[in-house]
Amino acid sequence: MKTVVIVGAGLGGLAAGILLQSKGFQVTIIEKNQHAGGKMREYKEQGYSFDFGPNTITMPHVFTNVINEAGFNAQDYLQFIRLENHTMNEWEDGTRLLQSSNQKKMIEELKKIDSYGAKQYPSYLKAVEKLYKDANTQFFYRTFQSFRDYLSPSLSKAFMKVKPFRRMNDFHEKYFKDPHVLMVFNRYATYIGSSPYKSPATFSLIGHLEMNDGVFYTKGGNTQIAQSFLKVFKELGGCIKFNTVVKKMMVKDKRVLGVQTDKGEVIYGDEVIINGDFITSTKHLLNESERPSYKDSKLDQYDPSISAFVILAGVREFNPNVHHHHVYFTSDYKKEFYQLFEENTLPDDPTIYISHSAKTDRERTKGSNFFILVNSPATHISEEEKLLYKEKVYDKLERMGVSIRPYLEYEKVITASSIQKDYFAYKGSLYGISSHRMKDSFLRPYNRNQDIDNIYYVGGTTHPGGGSPMVTISGVNVAKEIIKKYKL
Repeated sequence: MKTVVIVGAGLGGLAAGILLQSKGFQVTIIEKNQHAGGKMREYKEQGYSFDFGPNTITMPHVFTNVINEAGFNAQDYLQFIRLENHTMNEWEDGTRLLQSSNQKKMIEELKKIDSYGAKQYPSYLKAVEKLYKDANTQFFYRTFQSFRDYLSPSLSKAFMKVKPFRRMNDFHEKYFKDPHVLMVFNRYATYIGSSPYKSPATFSLIGHLEMNDGVFYTKGGNTQIAQSFLKVFKELGGCIKFNTVVKKMMVKDKRVLGVQTDKGEVIYGDEVIINGDFITSTKHLLNESERPSYKDSKLDQYDPSISAFVILAGVREFNPNVHHHHVYFTSDYKKEFYQLFEENTLPDDPTIYISHSAKTDRERTKGSNFFILVNSPATHISEEEKLLYKEKVYDKLERMGVSIRPYLEYEKVITASSIQKDYFAYKGSLYGISSHRMKDSFLRPYNRNQDIDNIYYVGGTTHPGGGSPMVTISGVNVAKEIIKKYKL
C-alpha cells in the first residue's frame, strides 16, 4: 500500500486526503492545531459561536463533489442555505444598496442610485459568467508542475479571454458609474487579498458566483464543511495527528522519505503534500541547499496579501437590523487601499464587514454573533494600537446605527500577528501572496516542488489561488495527479 503524508489539515489537505484514502492510499495528516480546517475554524465561548472564516460561501458543489467522489452522500453531511438577498452595503452619507442574486431585484436596487448600472446589469452578468466559464474550463482543474504547463496553445488562448491585462476597477467602470456601486463590486478584490486598482479583471468572475450562482451559508456554521471532510476522512480509515508540528523533511537523492515532528516521531511517506503557506513551509521544512529553485532571496520577493483586523463581538440582544452579510463602506476606497498597500498602515476610515450568521441561523448562538472584519496590512501592531483601533471601529459602527459596547458580553480581537502564529501564515497574510503582479496572479507557485520529485503543494498560495473553493480544488487536483501517477 502506498503512503501519503499531508502537512496541514486545511480544506486542500483534507480534500486530497479524502480522495487518496478512497483510492487505496494510506494517508496521514499532521496538523499543528487542535482543529481541522485551517482558518475555517469555529470560536465558541460563553454561548456565542463565530466562524473565523470563510464567511461567504460560493460554489458549494466543489465541497459536495469531494464527498460524493469518495463514495459518500454529501447530503448526509452538509446542508447549504442559499441567501438570495445576501449583502447589505451602507455608507455614512445614507446610501444603501442590497445585493441580490435575483436579477430583477438587483436592477431595482441599482435604479435607486445608478440608472446607467441598472441598464448595463444584464450585460455585466453575462460578462462575468463568461469570465468564470473560461477560467473554470481552462485554469481551475489542472495542476501546474513547471513553466511548460503554461505554454499549451489552448491555455494561451484561454488566458487572453480572461482579461489579464485589465484592472478590476477598469472592468467595473464599463458597467457602473456611481462610485458607491463601484465600491461594492470592487470589494471582490479583497476576496483574494488584493486591491481592485491593481489586481486583474479576471477576478471579477467572483461577481458571477455571487450575483448569478448565489451566496450560501452552511447550516450550523460554515465550519461544518471542514468537520464533514474530517468525518469522511476518518470513516475512510485515514489517520490524523492534531497538536503536532512538522519540523523538517527528510530528503535523500532529491526525494523526501518522510517528515519529522516536534514529538520526535518520524512518519514515512511515498508522497508528501504540503497544505500550508508555500513560503513559510518551504523555508522552514527544507534546507536551502535542498531547494535551489526556491532560495530565500527569491521567496522574500513575494508581496503578502492583506491580512485582517478582526473583532469577535458577542452581543446579548439579537440585532435584526444587521444582515447576514453587512458592509459599512469608507467614503474613499482608493485611499483605503493606498494606506493598506503603499503606506502599510491600518486605514483611517476603514470599510467594515460584519458577518452575522445569527440572522439566518438563530439556533446557532445566543444574542448576535458579530464577526467584524477590517482589511489590514500584513504587519505587526502593538497592543496599544490594537485597543485604539478597536475603539475606532466601534465608533464608526455606532455612527452607522450599530451600538455594540453597551451590550457586549464576549469579545476577542485577532490581528495579523495572531494569524501568523496560529497558521504559520506569511507575515500574517490571509491569502499568502497578493495578486497585484501578473506573475503572482497567474504564475503562482507550482503544485509540485521543482527540486524534490515527490513534494506537492495545495492551498491558497499555490494554483488555483485563495478562497475555500479554490483551495479545495487544489487538493482535488493534486490528489488526482498522484492517483494518475500510480495508475489507480
